[in-house]
Amino acid sequence: MQDQPAPTYQPRTPVPHSHPASSIGNYPSLTDVFAPFDAITEDQSFVVAQLGQSLDGRIATVTGESRWINGGCALDHLHRIRARVDGVLVGIGTVIADDPQLTVRRVPGPSPARIVLDPRGRVPVDCRCLAPAGERRILLRGEQGHPVPPGVEEIVVPAVQGRIPPRAILAALHAAGLRRILVEGGSHTISTFIEAGCVDRLHVLVAPMIIGSGKPALETTPIAALDRALRPATRVVVLADGDVLFDCDLRQNGPSARGGDPP
Repeated sequence: MQDQPAPTYQPRTPVPHSHPASSIGNYPSLTDVFAPFDAITEDQSFVVAQLGQSLDGRIATVTGESRWINGGCALDHLHRIRARVDGVLVGIGTVIADDPQLTVRRVPGPSPARIVLDPRGRVPVDCRCLAPAGERRILLRGEQGHPVPPGVEEIVVPAVQGRIPPRAILAALHAAGLRRILVEGGSHTISTFIEAGCVDRLHVLVAPMIIGSGKPALETTPIAALDRALRPATRVVVLADGDVLFDCDLRQNGPSARGGDPP
């Protein structure tokens, strides 16, 4: 980590689990969605990944347009996740393409530390997620020697074949005091964390929209047989504006077979 004075940060204030009915709708088990965020011990990490996509699994058109696939309720949910975690992590591709702020604005609650996975030092110095706003700002690098904006922490995690392993990332963040992590994007970063077995919960927010082409939500290693597919135990919540939340527990298998004879 870069040698600089350690900033002082205020303890995070817990955010209530419940969502207002105007945002989510009346769903009796909704409080369970955020219960796993707190069910960890001091020596554990908890990772939630979030995807916003169309019915046909697209997160952007072929030109890269992605606003607005999901509606306001899905955005509220994303901001509630941010308010429940210690840090929100995005890959450098998301920073360059979307320039996200990664702060909590749509709901009450504290903003998390903002973490950029930038193995080769490509982050723009004027990107919004590194703007000073009181929260920790962290660059995850595969090597030293790249410029670091003032007030930004640098954590160096050795890269393997040009990529920083997800488990090494989580270990480094845990050592830095960040145990609850939201992996917010992009699709490559989320896919890499899922394939490494480093995601506990996956929140997929599906909009009633068919794009027909464009960038897929996940890009993992191809499989030849369905018995290799992940079948997580899943809770479904219909949001008030028609989007649907799939709360997927990647640590627990759901039904392993679909009924019926082959066609």
